Amino acid sequence: MKRNVLRASLVKQRVAQAPIQKSTGELNKDALWRLEHLENQMAKFSELVLEHAEDVDRLVRIVAEDRDVIRRQLLRKHQLQVRVRKYLRDTNT
Repeated sequence: MKRNVLRASLVKQRVAQAPIQKSTGELNKDALWRLEHLENQMAKFSELVLEHAEDVDRLVRIVAEDRDVIRRQLLRKHQLQVRVRKYLRDTNT
């Protein structure tokens, strides 16, 4: 349906802008070429959007992994401090 609406819109625009000496066949060919060109552009745009989404997903995964590594390091450091405090407390009593 979108294709038909777009095609009709393009044909109307070209008919309104086109000189009178152009035949309807030439106008239809021009409109069809423009429609195909737009469809190709939309396909390329869709590919670019998909690639961008994949890149963003990859970056999110990398950041999440880095966060997890940092969280584990901080947890180990904290656990070591707790063990040291416990040991010192036990030795002082």
